[in-house]
Amino acid sequence: MLTLDGSYGEGGGSLVRVALALSVFTGQSFEIKNIRSGRPQPGLKAQHLEAINGLKKICNAQTNDIHLGSTELRFVPGKIKQGTFSIDIGTAGSISLLLQAIVLPCLFAPGRITIKITGGTCGKWQASVDYLQNILLPHLQKFAEKIELKILKRGYYPKGGGEVQLSIMPKYTESYALTDKPEASFLEKLKEIPRIFLTEQGTLEQIRGIINVSADLEEKKVAERIQHTATNVLQRYKVPISLRQEHAKTLSIGGEALLWAVCSKDGDVSYINPILLGADVLLESQKKSEEIGKEVAEKLAKEIDSFCAVDPHLADMLIPFMALLPGSEIKTREVTDHSKTNIYVVEKFLPVKFAIEEKKIRVEGITDDK
Repeated sequence: MLTLDGSYGEGGGSLVRVALALSVFTGQSFEIKNIRSGRPQPGLKAQHLEAINGLKKICNAQTNDIHLGSTELRFVPGKIKQGTFSIDIGTAGSISLLLQAIVLPCLFAPGRITIKITGGTCGKWQASVDYLQNILLPHLQKFAEKIELKILKRGYYPKGGGEVQLSIMPKYTESYALTDKPEASFLEKLKEIPRIFLTEQGTLEQIRGIINVSADLEEKKVAERIQHTATNVLQRYKVPISLRQEHAKTLSIGGEALLWAVCSKDGDVSYINPILLGADVLLESQKKSEEIGKEVAEKLAKEIDSFCAVDPHLADMLIPFMALLPGSEIKTREVTDHSKTNIYVVEKFLPVKFAIEEKKIRVEGITDDK
C-alpha cells in the first residue's frame, strides 16, 4: 500500500483528488495522513468526501471510517464499472474539484458511464464547470470515443443546487487496473494516443467567453456591463471577440466571468492539442461589474502576453494525463505548487519521472518498477 503525506507541497485537496483518480486507474491502494494540513480548516471537505463516496459506488472501493474533517484516509479501489450514477455533494462544494477525482478512471471504464452531480458550479480557489467544459475537456477527447459535460443547472455559494451530467464513452475498455503489471496490449494502445505537446502559443485567433449570472441580476445589466468592459480591454488584440451572456434561476445570487483565448499553430486550430488559455473571475457583492470585466480581461491578457501555450490552472489538471503519455511536454506561465504536488502524487503511482525547466514541464517513462 502506498503512503502519501497530505502536508506535502501546498498541503491542499489536490493531493487527495489525484491520488483517488490514480488509485482507481492503477488498482493500487493508498493511505494518506495530514489531509489538507496546509488549509485553515484541515481534513476532508464535502466535495472530497462525496468524491470518495462516489467512487465507492463506481468501483466498489473500500475505506476506513471517514467523515467531514477526517485527516486520514485508507483507500482500497475496486474495478470501475459502466452505468449511470448520481452524486450529491449536499452543499455548494465544488463539482469541478470532485470531477478531478473521477474523470481519469472513468475514461477507462468497460463501457459508457454517466454521472450526474449536484453541488456548486463555480466558487473561490477552483476552476468552474465551464472551465472544465471549454478548456480541459477538449484536451481529453483523445482518450475517449466521446466525452461530454452538460451544465443542467447553475449553483452558486452558499446554497449550491447546481447540476451537471458527465457522459463518457471510453475508447479503450481493456482495464489497466487490478493487475500487478498493466497488460502489454493496453500500454501499446496508449502509445497510439498523440502526446500532449503544448510548448508554443502560436497565433491568437479569437477570444471567447461565458458570463453566467443569477437571473436576479438581469435588470441591473450585470452581465452586459461585464461583457462591455472586458471587450473594450481586449480589443487591442484585434481578433474576433465572442462573449456569451447567460442568466439562470439560482438558489443563491452569484456568477462568474470566464474568458479563453483560442490560438493556432501554423494556421491550424488543433483539435488534438488545442491551444486554449483561460481566465476567470467570480462575481462579488463589493465589486462593480466594470471592475470584474476589467479584472477578467487583464487576467486573460496576462496569459496571452506570456506567449505560453497552457495557463497555470490547466497545467495543474493536465499533469495526471501527461503521465499516461510519456514524452508529453507543456509550457506554462507559472509552475504552481499545485502542479508540483500533483507530480509528487503521480510519481508515486506510475513509472514516470517529471522534469521542470523554467516554465516547461516534461514527463518521461522509466524502467524501474514503482
